[in-house]
Amino acid sequence: MEERGEKDSSIMGQEKEDEGKSKGQQHIQTPPTVDKEENCVEVHAGIKENGKQKVMEMEEDMKKEMELEAEVKVELCQSVADLQMGFIQGTDLFGYVGIEAVLDQMRRKTMKAGFEFNIMVVGQSGLGKSTLVNTLFKSKISRKSCTPHYEEEISKTVKLHAVSHMIEEKGVKMKLTVIDTPGFGDQINNENCWQPIVKYVNEQYEKYLREELNVNRKRRIPDSRVHCCIYFLPATGHRLRPIDVEFMKRLGKIVNIVPVIAKSDTLTVEERQEFKDRIRQDLASNGIHVYPQKEYDEDPEERILNDKIRESIPFAVVGTDKEHQVNGNKVLGRKTKWGIIEVENVAHCEFANLRDLLIRSHLQDLKDVTHNILYETYRVRRLNESNINFNELELSAWPLENGTDKCESDSHL
Repeated sequence: MEERGEKDSSIMGQEKEDEGKSKGQQHIQTPPTVDKEENCVEVHAGIKENGKQKVMEMEEDMKKEMELEAEVKVELCQSVADLQMGFIQGTDLFGYVGIEAVLDQMRRKTMKAGFEFNIMVVGQSGLGKSTLVNTLFKSKISRKSCTPHYEEEISKTVKLHAVSHMIEEKGVKMKLTVIDTPGFGDQINNENCWQPIVKYVNEQYEKYLREELNVNRKRRIPDSRVHCCIYFLPATGHRLRPIDVEFMKRLGKIVNIVPVIAKSDTLTVEERQEFKDRIRQDLASNGIHVYPQKEYDEDPEERILNDKIRESIPFAVVGTDKEHQVNGNKVLGRKTKWGIIEVENVAHCEFANLRDLLIRSHLQDLKDVTHNILYETYRVRRLNESNINFNELELSAWPLENGTDKCESDSHL
């Protein structure tokens, strides 16, 4: 019995071992050798392709660097050979330099110091000169609005009155001077009525010239020169009058003239367009140059903009300082029986175009033309006259004092 039990236990042990081996073989099944070889080939191929790509990228980078170095060397060699300064952008070599910060520096300086702008209004009384100036700058800056208890009187002669104001908008300061010309064109005999205006403009040039010629001149010379002259034309619907032609002929050579049609709301749209066409024809036939002049256009973009402005000259304007409600919004306008004429609406009048020209787009250009062209012409003429006067003097024998010549001559400009 014992022998049978041992045999049965040994048989059972062998069966359990066989089952364990079969289970281990089921759990531990390695992939076939063919799959292993294919995976290895794919891995090696990917590594080779990545290596080739990296090598190609490194070669391209090296070529680009060599080309950049060659270009820089060529530019430097050319600049040294020709003794000229080459323009090399900071991003090409060492990155950002900060040259554009100069604009911020100029802006800060201008905002601190401010700037000056002098504007002259010329025309008969009753054409709305003071009202238009107040509307342009949206403040009471005209002679009438600034003088208490002012009474309108027709002057026997042309007198010039200058009123200065300090205007500030968003931190920018501007000293605005408005020169009014009461009495112009109001007399029966208007012969030579433009002479006081020509004299005033030349006096301001002379004043600036004397300040420039001083030995110890000021660091910043006060600028009282007339930068712009707005000439008011009555809305007659005909052509330019003889006084208009003579004035713009004489003043157009020494100051920037911008002609406008005053109170253009008295004309219909068709009449206004015909009147503007006649005025442009008269300006061209009489050789009158108004701002902006064609000969001063340098940049092609500025020429395109100035051509559009020249097509709309003279500006048909309407001025007012009263506000009205239009569709729930407050607007500057004139109330009539037919409705409200909105001053800043381009469909009603061209006041907005005039304001853009004088303030928003061409204010600095008006000052530059005055300084670089008109004033420079006056300066050259005056210096030539002073040299001629000095050369015509006959120098006699001066007495000697302490062995030196005593010669004192004052140049009169």
